[in-house]
Amino acid sequence: MDPLFGLEHKNILVTGASSGIGRAVAEMLANQGATVMITARNEERLEAVLQSLPNDGHHFFCADLTMDEEVKKLAAEMPLLDGIVLNAGMVKTVPVQFVKREDLDYMFNLMLHSSILLVQQLLKNKKLKPGASVCFISSVASQKITIGNAIYSAAKGALNSFTKSLALELAPKQIRVNAILPGMVQTAILDSGAVSDEQLQIHLKNYPLGRFGQPQDIAGLTVYLMADVSQWMTGSLIVLDGGYTLK
Repeated sequence: MDPLFGLEHKNILVTGASSGIGRAVAEMLANQGATVMITARNEERLEAVLQSLPNDGHHFFCADLTMDEEVKKLAAEMPLLDGIVLNAGMVKTVPVQFVKREDLDYMFNLMLHSSILLVQQLLKNKKLKPGASVCFISSVASQKITIGNAIYSAAKGALNSFTKSLALELAPKQIRVNAILPGMVQTAILDSGAVSDEQLQIHLKNYPLGRFGQPQDIAGLTVYLMADVSQWMTGSLIVLDGGYTLK
């Protein structure tokens, strides 16, 4: 394999890695040769992910990244990193008039503040190598708005702006920063009933390719962004949505 496309000898941190997109990312990066550090809140599920990874040298760290002290502890425990994939998501459709302060705080803490503060701590601890790659998992909901999604869209929109600002700030260190904006991805969050089957079938009609995404669809793009072949890409918001935003 051309070394530009490989991930051998790269240490990569994946957050939200116990299920869904995060798990698929960790598994695909490891299958391409990376040594992955995975983190999430559920220790049992993290252990299961770790056991699914090929080769040795991978590690898991149980942490709640909405807690500042746990963010600091995680950053301090990291080895030197060649890349980070920051993945945090939830589905909660709430019209603005029914939003509670605790909903607002939790959603922004989970999807925005935790990622910002983790990157900050990694930089303070000098854990990102020159030439490292940072990838945020955002959402097309930041660009294509639907009723009831105002808070989620606002948090992801802020993450997009942070991606571009951070890319400019870290460019002198040759650290590149990008975000993936997925459309609807079939994960356990959807299977949990957070969105009804009827709503999903109606929404599916908006996808020209005729299906929702799979976690592996997102994971494949993170492989490109973590590899040296993407070393001239930074500040990009990459839409990956099966054609959803074409309509």
